[in-house]
Amino acid sequence: MYRAVTRKIEVTVEPEFLPERSSAEKRQFFWAYSVVIVNEGTEAVQLKTRHWIITDGFGQKQEVRGEGVVGEQPVIAPGERYEYTSGVPLTTSSGFMSGSYQMMSDNGERFEIAIPLFSLDSPDGKRTLN
Repeated sequence: MYRAVTRKIEVTVEPEFLPERSSAEKRQFFWAYSVVIVNEGTEAVQLKTRHWIITDGFGQKQEVRGEGVVGEQPVIAPGERYEYTSGVPLTTSSGFMSGSYQMMSDNGERFEIAIPLFSLDSPDGKRTLN
């Protein structure tokens, strides 16, 4: 599990390689990733936008920006958590993701929170020593 905390908001990510949706022969590799956002602060916050940086095994970067996550802009009250699962395809057998969420506090202040850098690994991307 990968973890980052910004302004008492914890973001954890757990990636999982999906072999049934992947094909090394076709250079298609797919991962699901589950995100948990926990508000350990004293005021409610709303997730407004996301910004992902996806890096493949060759170092090629792709940036994805958009409103909310999985079609939602959740409000997370103090002490509450929000969970969702999404997915990402790559043409390489490994890569990395990181990014940020733009949040808005009860008083209208907008601020960024970090999504931890996490590794996308598949059995095809792992090297063994002979």
